[in-house]
Amino acid sequence: MAAGEASRMGVGGRHKLLAEFDGIPLVRRSAVAALGTRASSVTVVTGHRHQEIKAALGGLDLQYVHNPDYASGMAGSLVAGFRTDQVQRADGALVLNADMPKITSADLNALIVAFERAKRDDVIRAATTSRRGNPVVLPRSLYDGVLRLRGDVGARHLIEISGRPVVDVPIEECSLLDVDTPEAILAAGGVLTV
Repeated sequence: MAAGEASRMGVGGRHKLLAEFDGIPLVRRSAVAALGTRASSVTVVTGHRHQEIKAALGGLDLQYVHNPDYASGMAGSLVAGFRTDQVQRADGALVLNADMPKITSADLNALIVAFERAKRDDVIRAATTSRRGNPVVLPRSLYDGVLRLRGDVGARHLIEISGRPVVDVPIEECSLLDVDTPEAILAAGGVLTV
């Protein structure tokens, strides 16, 4: 998901997904990590500054869906992504926020393998000793619930009330770091660009 306004970056601020880590825009690092997995396809949900986001992803084998209602919150981006043919045909969907500079293909593959071992019916989520949540693999049985989400909410509440088993997959703490502020980007080794 790469549609948000990055509002914690400040008014008129730089876009966090265009910040560079080792010379590579963050959104591109996330997409390359996703492309390096066992996933059958990778769809990027764009919104705010979508042309710049797409330009940063140029040349990669990605599907795109634009969420024109990105300002209404995260649910709109989830709904846009889950409406795509690629997701509707899949047994499960890995949801990855594009603001995680240390996430790797190996981390994401660990989630996908856990989903395959769980007979493609459990919720699989990344976890550390102090945090649980994203990225997450949602099974087909939750798709209708995702499509009913509204506002600035993710799938956390849906997962909690679904009754579906949840499997936590241990991921390195640094891999689950997300960067939401200029200070967080700089502390994680990023360089603010545009």
